[in-house]
Amino acid sequence: MSKQKVVVTGGAGFIGGNFVQYMVNKYQQYDIFNLDLLTYAGDLTKHKDIQNKDNYYFVKADIADREAIFNLFEQEKFDYVVHFAAESHVDRSITDPEVFVRTNVLGTQVLLDASKNINVKKFVHVSTDEVYGELDFDPTTFFTEETPLQPNSPYSASKASSDFLVRAYHETFGLPVNITRCSNNYGPYHFPEKLIPLTISRVLNEQKVPVYGDGKNIRDWLHVLDHCSAIDLVLHEGVNGEVYNVGGHNERTNLEVVKTIIKTLGKSEDLIEFVKDRLGHDMRYAIDPTKLEKLGWKPTYNFETGIAQTIQWYLDNQEWWEQILSGEYQSYFEKQYSI
Repeated sequence: MSKQKVVVTGGAGFIGGNFVQYMVNKYQQYDIFNLDLLTYAGDLTKHKDIQNKDNYYFVKADIADREAIFNLFEQEKFDYVVHFAAESHVDRSITDPEVFVRTNVLGTQVLLDASKNINVKKFVHVSTDEVYGELDFDPTTFFTEETPLQPNSPYSASKASSDFLVRAYHETFGLPVNITRCSNNYGPYHFPEKLIPLTISRVLNEQKVPVYGDGKNIRDWLHVLDHCSAIDLVLHEGVNGEVYNVGGHNERTNLEVVKTIIKTLGKSEDLIEFVKDRLGHDMRYAIDPTKLEKLGWKPTYNFETGIAQTIQWYLDNQEWWEQILSGEYQSYFEKQYSI
């Protein structure tokens, strides 16, 4: 009997890359296809330990390239699609919204058409809690799957648009889908433009750490491996057409996160530099994951153990992120934060 085939879009990125490794190592009975365009945030070196396994395949392609995607899907006849591929950095979406619409909206539509064309068994669309907008500071309020979508950045607007497309293909065409919406992820192989790896890398280099505004914006932090196990569960057990929120119940202000990293690395808080706030900066995100927990999911990391493990990973893998910090990314950083 031939193996079932799972295509993971964006499998050279942070969350998708961790998911590819998770699936390749856990499911020998599946062939796992990593589909990625290898843009600035895509990196295949993270897959050196699995690249020679007989159930791992890499395909370089643009999800918005209709001809390439249709040809690939027709050739491989995938059973399952797990769709991570997206432009995801809010700051970049403010600078250049168009590329977010092309990849996140049009690319998703191409994948949906290709999936419908070959009758996939399940299309899992990985989205974000940012589509819900922002919460106030009341600690008893949380995003649920019933919270109306009110995106505030070009990034979250593009993700909300793709969410609506996925829902529409289920309602109109009967495509079997699930949508997951996660809180902020952290962990190994996180691209160093995001808060936690940015802070770690700059503290280790005794460089100033930029903190937007007063640093009081609150995020709910989810370890990427907990996220992987959640998507695995939704892929196999998710009720067709349903949305599942994935959150870690680990709320921290941005300033608390930065100070935790500085303290762990034994450096001075003098490295903190407050900078002009991001346009449209949401104040608080927090997720109620009860629906997913009833399906059988439970996170294994709290923030204290997860952040300690993550910091150690960056200490042990400096070569990986140091080569990323050179060149194009450095010029982007200097422009973005005016440092």
